[in-house]
Amino acid sequence: MSTVNTEPRPPEGDWLGTPYLHFTRVGPLAICTLDRPAARNAMTPAMYFGIRYAVSRVNADPELAGLLITGTGDVFSPGGDLGRSGQDDWMDFAATMGMDVTPFDALRQSPKPVVSAVNGLCQGGGLQIAMCSDLAVVSDRSVFRVPELFRGIADTYYSQVLARLIGPVRTKDLMLTGRELSAQEALEWGMVARVVPHHDLLRVAKELLAQCCRTAPAARGLVKASLDNYLGLYDRIGMHTSLFGPEPREGFRAFKQKDSPAWVHPDLRIDGRL
Repeated sequence: MSTVNTEPRPPEGDWLGTPYLHFTRVGPLAICTLDRPAARNAMTPAMYFGIRYAVSRVNADPELAGLLITGTGDVFSPGGDLGRSGQDDWMDFAATMGMDVTPFDALRQSPKPVVSAVNGLCQGGGLQIAMCSDLAVVSDRSVFRVPELFRGIADTYYSQVLARLIGPVRTKDLMLTGRELSAQEALEWGMVARVVPHHDLLRVAKELLAQCCRTAPAARGLVKASLDNYLGLYDRIGMHTSLFGPEPREGFRAFKQKDSPAWVHPDLRIDGRL
């Protein structure tokens, strides 16, 4: 006897599989908005996959020319939700990172242009989304950080792509110290394309996306492929091994409990999370 699926259907329209992402159409442009203010736009696995799906949706729709990604308020995204507090978060976070749910490669290889409008705090996976977009236009209020090593994650994607963008010396500065980088510093280092006043962000980002969409598709694709080859491959196997090792478990524990991980020397531990 067959079982009838009584689960609620997704909302009508452009649904990305999570209530924390909104897909809207503004003429030929699509806007994907991260909207989870209660968790400062921390991303669940479903949100990561939803952005990947948004890229595919735009590329498959002849009525859409490009995609803009942004956040709400003064937060773009702090990266993954290690606390697993989202109502759409039914999957183990570390396990999903070993699957093909993240949008980074899809962003780099998208035939249609993708622009990130970074409206504030941007770190972890949020910064990777901005870096893998064709252009990152950022608010002058934005701040950036790469905290993965404080969580016990050997993020070889970061170490590969960042080193190509800003050089190995600055990459070590960001990854080994976990320091914050201002919008102006990010511009001077070559991590982002433009810094604009906060109130002008969406207007400028839409104008730049429209300009990108006017370029010849086949020629643009060849240029993007060449640049993608320059960014290169990363150590996927090493990163996967790291994600399932003991350090991420301790890093996630320390994050949730807001203290220093056990690997930190007792004299170097601080109050609050790293």
